[in-house]
Amino acid sequence: MNSSIIEHLRSAGRLDRMFIDGEWVVPQGQARASVIDPSTEEPVAEIALGSARDVAAAVAAARLAFATWSVSSAQSRALLLDRVHSLILERAEMFAQAISLEMGSAIGVARSTQVPSAAQHIRVARDNLASYPFLTHRGDMAIMREAIGVCGLITPWNWPLYQITAKVGPALAAGCTVVLKPSELSPLSALLFAEVIHDAGIPPGVFNLVNGNGPEVGAALATHPDVDMISITGSTRAGVLVAQAAAATVKRVAQELGGKSPNVILPDADLARAVPAGVAAAFRNVGQSCSAPTRMIVPRERLQEVERLALEAAASLVVGDPRSNQTTHGPVANRAQFNRVQEMIGIGIAEGARLVCGGLGRPEALSRGFYCRPTIFTAVQPRMQIAQEEIFGPVLALIPYDSVDEAVEIANGTVYGLGAHVQGKDLGAARAVAARIRSGQVHINYPAWNPHAPFGGYKRSGNGREYGIEGFEEYLETKAVLGFQDASAPSAI
Repeated sequence: MNSSIIEHLRSAGRLDRMFIDGEWVVPQGQARASVIDPSTEEPVAEIALGSARDVAAAVAAARLAFATWSVSSAQSRALLLDRVHSLILERAEMFAQAISLEMGSAIGVARSTQVPSAAQHIRVARDNLASYPFLTHRGDMAIMREAIGVCGLITPWNWPLYQITAKVGPALAAGCTVVLKPSELSPLSALLFAEVIHDAGIPPGVFNLVNGNGPEVGAALATHPDVDMISITGSTRAGVLVAQAAAATVKRVAQELGGKSPNVILPDADLARAVPAGVAAAFRNVGQSCSAPTRMIVPRERLQEVERLALEAAASLVVGDPRSNQTTHGPVANRAQFNRVQEMIGIGIAEGARLVCGGLGRPEALSRGFYCRPTIFTAVQPRMQIAQEEIFGPVLALIPYDSVDEAVEIANGTVYGLGAHVQGKDLGAARAVAARIRSGQVHINYPAWNPHAPFGGYKRSGNGREYGIEGFEEYLETKAVLGFQDASAPSAI
């Protein structure tokens, strides 16, 4: 099936085109990039990369379309988003195969999580649009919420479709038009998404896709004077660069950046449940999630029991060919990330942290591909690099504590504040700890994922929020109209 994805995109002329103003157009530059299968390290396709000139064309199309899209009825936009949602579900297997090929997601994970969760963002945007009060009254004053304008959306390689829909869905629902720059490392699902946009009947210019790298296409979006907002998901370093580039035109910048999320295991927690689920959460998507709880903060007196349970959980993981239904964890997504994971594991060993399992190199029997050994360190000190820096791979640090106050201090003791977890039988105590953690989300006792829950960071994890009603409102401006008078009151004569 993977080869048929490439054949479909090639035969349809997608790989060497941009989607601008409702058409698949030849880019104005000659740059190309290879798409690498991370399970084999071999190129499987080549895509065209855009330039600043392509960004200018896309922004011009988006600006023209904004005039009509922004004043279209909420009902008509909701209907079109419903079509987008339906088409994603109809083409779910094609999307899953593309994601597995381009960034190494185990096919079972792509089918059960990557694609369905992406579709959910469109559904939530549609539902929020259908009920949102764009006009409210406060005495004789009206408060209007209006689309902010043309939005440049920059998305990463780790959750390629999921992050696209998390931005495109609410932006289009709000009445904005967009120019999307997906990661050039995982572009296939983005091309398929552009086909969905076209086939759903979204008007020309409302959605535009320009493939390219950050220094060329990302920078052109951030500096363009006709782009009203930039939303970026990526590393903290990339977010800083985009914000600096955007500052000259005073555009809104929403950033969902790095994380080093804690998982606080309280003294009364059921370890038999808390530890295996914590390992699974840390290693979900092979640890390539900005909110992955990769610091498990545990009572010192229970450390040995935690180590045993963590080792058992890691032993149940099946690392291998992402196309196999038996595989739970494929490779990391690219060579740079593989090298980063190996470097940080080496640093952890050099720092004196003790390995519970894993370590340097590939798992046995895997001689090629960007496969990493699921690695758990114990007796990790809070100031070690492996406890401070985002690794973005299957590496978990067990950090002991002696009091709950110390556990909270450790949890808050990084430059990040994106996500957090707390485990404990006493819900009141768990809530109290959750209230003290400085992060945009806190999960108590592993609740189900909720697409309505706002997601975003404190500190260097970013600003602004995605998902739910708060993510929708990021794409709106607020206008106060004084002297408007309440619509229910009689007009003055």
